[in-house]
Amino acid sequence: MHKTIISDTSCLILLHKIGELEILHKLFGIIITTSEVADEFGLPLPSWFEIQQPIDKHYQSIIEESVDKGEASAIALAVELDDCLLIIDDLKGRKFALNIGLTIIGTIGVIVDAKLSGIITSVKPILSKIKATNFRITEQLELLILKRANEL
Repeated sequence: MHKTIISDTSCLILLHKIGELEILHKLFGIIITTSEVADEFGLPLPSWFEIQQPIDKHYQSIIEESVDKGEASAIALAVELDDCLLIIDDLKGRKFALNIGLTIIGTIGVIVDAKLSGIITSVKPILSKIKATNFRITEQLELLILKRANEL
């Protein structure tokens, strides 16, 4: 288990939209995010969130040339903290984070981990709720998710 969990905005928005934000707390405990991510989320965050800012604002501004402000702040913070898992969905952001050696997971990975940890009983109803939003899941990806969650 990673010592520090940092979340970008997309995970928060999606899980909030489907009424499953609590999965993050049940799976990880405290979630760290930045004020940029909190602003992008646009709603008050639950008490189990901590807001931290990266110290190196110059590095954050360099990252902002490649990804949006929230992602850049989350990536910059993840670089500064030890043993960190970054929850990020945006493809450009994920590639950037992986290229600089960060450990990442996406919202779908969080949901699968919640199932494998016994926090939720099935990913199927959650996938149904996700598919009702603007978050796209291909049939191929859905099959992969169900297989990873031992639901095929």
